[in-house]
Amino acid sequence: MIGTILLVVQALIYFVTMAAVFHARHRFGIGIFVCVLGVMHFLETYLAAVFFLPLPFGLISPGSVVMFSGKLMLFLLLYIKEDAETVRQPIYGLLIGNCLMVALALILRLYGSVAELPGYQPDLTFLDQMSFLMVWGTALLFVDSIALILIYEKLGQRIAGTLFKRAFVSLAVVLSFDQVLFFIGLHLVSGVPISALYGGWIAKMGAAALYSALLVGYLRFVETKPALPGPEPLLRVFDRLTFRHRYEDLLQRTGFDTLTGARDRSQFQAMAQSLVDGALENRKPVSLLMIDIDHFKSINDQFGHVAGDKVLKDVAHALAGSLRSGDRLFRYGGEEFAAICQELNAGDAAVLAERLRAAVESATITDLGMRATVSIGVTTASVGPVTVEQMIKDADKWLYEAKRRGRNRVESAILD
Repeated sequence: MIGTILLVVQALIYFVTMAAVFHARHRFGIGIFVCVLGVMHFLETYLAAVFFLPLPFGLISPGSVVMFSGKLMLFLLLYIKEDAETVRQPIYGLLIGNCLMVALALILRLYGSVAELPGYQPDLTFLDQMSFLMVWGTALLFVDSIALILIYEKLGQRIAGTLFKRAFVSLAVVLSFDQVLFFIGLHLVSGVPISALYGGWIAKMGAAALYSALLVGYLRFVETKPALPGPEPLLRVFDRLTFRHRYEDLLQRTGFDTLTGARDRSQFQAMAQSLVDGALENRKPVSLLMIDIDHFKSINDQFGHVAGDKVLKDVAHALAGSLRSGDRLFRYGGEEFAAICQELNAGDAAVLAERLRAAVESATITDLGMRATVSIGVTTASVGPVTVEQMIKDADKWLYEAKRRGRNRVESAILD
């Protein structure tokens, strides 16, 4: 009885602490949450391998029942409140870190003599066992997380509105799968008896119920912002069940960046080469301008991302208003824009770029009372064949030169 109570207490401490760290992500970032998960990973695996409690229904390990079950539920919470892409990042980090640990541990055998310390001897056999179990457990975690999200979304089509049932069934099914496969590895490595298989499974079903109730409580009383709307397609879960990817797909379909109104990166990739080829085939010069907002990160850090978005929109408006009617402006990425100007030689391209720079500098960003500036790198091609990649590389070189020489300036050259 005492053992069961202690397990419940541990589960409550684990979930409450991790949920508090997760809730603070909007203030401190998600990195703290991911780091805490990573720190707990070794202790979780160590306890799952060597620390077992004899309960009436079999052997159970707090590392497996409390920490691993809780970690899976936290991944489900991460998916519900964020997206699938965010879920996979800590899993990739754990897997890479564990593989690195194995590689470094193998090198230890190449050392000659190891100093003997009173009461301490390095146990490389144990290190090998832990390395195997951590890699094996993380590989299973990757599969578990995919299955957890798939089952959770599939259940949403059948028992939508009953979050506890969805969470419990999803977690119970995945934990059952993981219990069998992890036990096989554990049994091969350390000879854990069969009672740990069924004992751990029974305890994990109880943990699934407890963590599902805690998840419902957290979402209902702590973080009340609506979760992901409706069930999503099940194919390519780590791509399609992602807000960012859905946003990028939408941009690719529309062809315009919804924030700045400029054509987006997909349109640049679709149009740039044909614009260059069209000009050169008609024996006309073509110029590419790479435009970067100076110190944009500092603007975000000082004034916030809402202000940063305002700067992006105002800069794009100033650029668009100063280009010729036939020129094409693209948001190339982040705070960087690109412009392709046909029938514009090197001298005229430099003049146009200076006009763009001055237009941005003279535009006061309303609400902030500040002026943004841009650095511009210009390259011009007059004979072909020339690839867009060549022109980007050359324009980037001059853009970096403009930044090196103090920013808020134009550097240009004819493409060799």
